[in-house]
Amino acid sequence: MAKLASGRVGAKSSELLDLFNASLPFDQKLYQEDIEGSMAHATMLAAQGILNQDELASIKDGLIQIKDEIAEGKFVFKIADEDIHMAIEKKLTEMIGDAGKKLHTARSRNDQVALDFRLYVQKNTLVLKALLVSLEKELLTVASYHTESMLPGMTHLQHAQPINFAYHLLAYVSMFKRDIERFDSSYERNNISPIGCAALAGTPHKIDRFLTAKELGFKEPTVNCLDTVSDRDFALEILFNIATLMTHISRLSEELVLWSSSEFSFISLSDEYSTSSSIMPQKKNPDVPELLRGKTGRVYGNLISLLTVLKGLPLAYNKDMQEDKEGVFDSVETAKISLEILREAIKTMTVNISRMEEACKIGHLSATDLADYLVEKCDMPFRDAYKITGSIVVQAEKSGVDLSEMSIEELKVVDSRIEEDVLTFLNLRNSMNARASHGGTATEETVKQMAYYIEWIKGLS
Repeated sequence: MAKLASGRVGAKSSELLDLFNASLPFDQKLYQEDIEGSMAHATMLAAQGILNQDELASIKDGLIQIKDEIAEGKFVFKIADEDIHMAIEKKLTEMIGDAGKKLHTARSRNDQVALDFRLYVQKNTLVLKALLVSLEKELLTVASYHTESMLPGMTHLQHAQPINFAYHLLAYVSMFKRDIERFDSSYERNNISPIGCAALAGTPHKIDRFLTAKELGFKEPTVNCLDTVSDRDFALEILFNIATLMTHISRLSEELVLWSSSEFSFISLSDEYSTSSSIMPQKKNPDVPELLRGKTGRVYGNLISLLTVLKGLPLAYNKDMQEDKEGVFDSVETAKISLEILREAIKTMTVNISRMEEACKIGHLSATDLADYLVEKCDMPFRDAYKITGSIVVQAEKSGVDLSEMSIEELKVVDSRIEEDVLTFLNLRNSMNARASHGGTATEETVKQMAYYIEWIKGLS
């Protein structure tokens, strides 16, 4: 059978052109979306009297059969058909005759691919949101056991102030919350139907784009067809959302790698999600978080690639846009498995509470508390208190002890105004719980934050 799209150029093209021009090897992934769109388009054509009911039934039956054949691996894809749209339409026409030829009335591959691709992105936006919510719940579950488990909070990767482990995990809950909100926002903004725009300027056929949009679950049809057929903002958005998500995953992964090292030993990843060395039998490598860091660069590349493809294109559709899908497919699948395996790694890890708390005695984490004490109790300017505290830290270093372990006698040697009650301020747990301002690390405040995130998740649609 000759090519369906063989007008001005003719039915015959070189095998090399067929190979170079075809998107079928990868866009066959959109077969379900393509059939879904064709079903809705046929329903609308029948409602408008462009198809009769027998033709509609024949088209729908044929499309269902084709869908089943593809799902079962029985459908024979031919590179000469170029893309998934032509492959399905050609097979349908072979099966049902002239009714199959009528299906393409009032549409073009330009709006057809825009529809298929948008449906794929919208569906997977919801899938990724659901996986993110699942990860959030797991982080909250782990956090619920550690609202009093202290570890060193850091800046510049140096010990700074004592915080609790739940509070640290909630920082990532906060990051992933923003990711969920981005996916939500993108879904709402892009929930509009391109089908019926035809090549670029609409169609003279008396179609009902609002009916087709409703059939496909869209909020409404797009407004300007010239923009619609060349719009790939929805693809850029999911790539950006995934890239940002993977940035957050990579940051958490870096900490998992550090925390699982012998130098930290704050956590131990389960054997189920660790690997061994090929030569060193004692090794237990954190390959899961390391791979998550590596895959982040991969999704960055997919975003930059599509931005580059689109940056110089005139309106409307151009063949360059065939390069829009593979990166999105890859980023979506990368994000899916990344979210799933990160959730399981978090769920199965062991937290070494005693080691974290022991590490809090390195770096004089209550130094800021001493400075605040001097300001409050001795009525001195903060910069003076800061200087005195620095001198006391130097003394602690010389004595080989942490600031929190110094005696009142040792402290008074530096400044006689210091009194016995300073020891309460220097206590590491008291230091942590003193930070009870909104958003702080005190256990009571951490519990409030957890309650906030739990309620927020319950309110998600």
